[in-house]
Amino acid sequence: MSTEENKAFIRNYLEVFSGKDKPKEILEQYISDPELVQHALIFEAAFPKYEITADKMIAEGNQICILGRMRGIHMGDLHEIPPTGKQVEINLAVFYRLADGKIAESRIYQDRMTMMEQLGVLPG
Repeated sequence: MSTEENKAFIRNYLEVFSGKDKPKEILEQYISDPELVQHALIFEAAFPKYEITADKMIAEGNQICILGRMRGIHMGDLHEIPPTGKQVEINLAVFYRLADGKIAESRIYQDRMTMMEQLGVLPG
């Protein structure tokens, strides 16, 4: 696929899941990276229907980076942190590598310190 087609794939992936349920069966239609599927399921359990907004997208060939934000309400356990009902919004950068029409690899960098402050786990 071309760079523009790969960017369109990631835009579609974000549109399909942002602010919506993320069942494993549907995730696996877009993702072959088991670590990313597991990450999405963990965050979906903790922040149901969480949103990801891509503010910027940079691509070269089959590699795409988004710079954006994750937003959700903490309604389930997250790494032994019980639900707080608090809304969080954190900055993130996600690097994707596509292969065979799916996300084959990803690296996620998120502002977990701010998230813990927003959840009230750490002082702000």
